[in-house]
Amino acid sequence: MQPLPRRQQEVLQATVQHYVDTTEPVGSQTLVRRFGLKASPATVRSAMGALEQRGLLTQPHTSAGRVPSQLGYRHYVDCLLPAPGAAASQLSRELTGLSLQWAALDDLLLQLARRLADLTGLMSLITRPQELGGSLETLRLVPSNDRLLVLLVEKGAAASCLNLRMPEELGAQVPALERWASDQLQGGAGRLNWKALPSQLGSSGELLRQGLSSHSLARGGGGEGAVSLGVAGLLGQPEFQSSSSLKPLLQLVELEPQQVLQSEAASGHGGVWIGSEHPHPALQHCAVVQASYGSRTGASGQVALIGPMRMAYSTARSAVEGVAGYLDRLLS
Repeated sequence: MQPLPRRQQEVLQATVQHYVDTTEPVGSQTLVRRFGLKASPATVRSAMGALEQRGLLTQPHTSAGRVPSQLGYRHYVDCLLPAPGAAASQLSRELTGLSLQWAALDDLLLQLARRLADLTGLMSLITRPQELGGSLETLRLVPSNDRLLVLLVEKGAAASCLNLRMPEELGAQVPALERWASDQLQGGAGRLNWKALPSQLGSSGELLRQGLSSHSLARGGGGEGAVSLGVAGLLGQPEFQSSSSLKPLLQLVELEPQQVLQSEAASGHGGVWIGSEHPHPALQHCAVVQASYGSRTGASGQVALIGPMRMAYSTARSAVEGVAGYLDRLLS
């Protein structure tokens, strides 16, 4: 999509913020009055019409104002996301004060999941660090334009193949990354020590690490090793007033949490999935904000928030990345 004119950027940002705050469609006069836009209502109304033509805004009813579309939320997240607010700053201060006072990792994950849910009013999901179980024998990497094929052979398992999305400019790193991985697997170690990854391979290595993490999580199956809280918060969201809209999501998180979590690097969505961008039908009207963390053994876990597309993305992303970063530092 071509860059938006400045006026349309301001109007889209204000429309998203208003809808997130109020759940109500908004008109041009309200935007001018509430956000102090330096334009007349007629000018703002014209900008809203242009945004609707681009598919970024939609009008629920002919007599109503406009609300963001899925594409509008995506453009907002990619290009217009404001700085995190006070709630995210408070969480950051709380994380700084946490230490190894927790007797077990599960206790800590439960506390962090509860804090995320309380802070955002969304459902939180944190998985324990998982790895390929020390079973990886062979790994081959095959770049192909904007994709990276990862061929895996694990002990006692059939060969498998991952198809990851990869920026073409990272293709030059692939041969060196494959040599590094092969050296790591010599002697039957069965896993990759990501802490030993050379800095010049950081971008391609992170893509591979996330892909392997998603593969491990998918093979694990079930809800074991995952902590999820925040159902009460979702029940308070207008989008989930009907049990029929919430039930598929709750069943998915309880029985197959790995289906919620996707490979960030493989998707090109930057850790945020909005509506139909997520492949699972239960999440077609939801948004997922996710970040990964790792341990010194090379295992990795995921931190995620799940809620309606109408969410405070800046706060959610900052909170998820803050918790993932804290766990990364704690376990490294």
